[in-house]
Amino acid sequence: MPVTLTESAASRIKEFIKSDETLAGQDARLRVGVKGGGCSGFSYLLDLTAEPVGEMDEELEVSGVKVVIDQKSALYLEGTVIDYVSEGPLREGFVFKNPNATHTCGCGSSFSA
Repeated sequence: MPVTLTESAASRIKEFIKSDETLAGQDARLRVGVKGGGCSGFSYLLDLTAEPVGEMDEELEVSGVKVVIDQKSALYLEGTVIDYVSEGPLREGFVFKNPNATHTCGCGSSFSA
């Protein structure tokens, strides 16, 4: 499986979907991907969307959340665990534990492979 969501991450994503008025009544999904950039070479992408799944996308259900990953990003994300941490006002958000990353930046939002 390309990605896994911890219970904390899945719960937070479900909360975001419920609270997003633009997604109300739609088939919402979490789009996970990577793009070139960031201080280490690649940056992670997370986006809530109701757009149809593209022909180059893989859709799966992870912990009750529909997840869409494009084929190119799936290569870099294979085995990645996405967690949500809340450790006070300065450290709250999604954290990626990517076994393919050879280097990550200090904030954890970019990596090299």
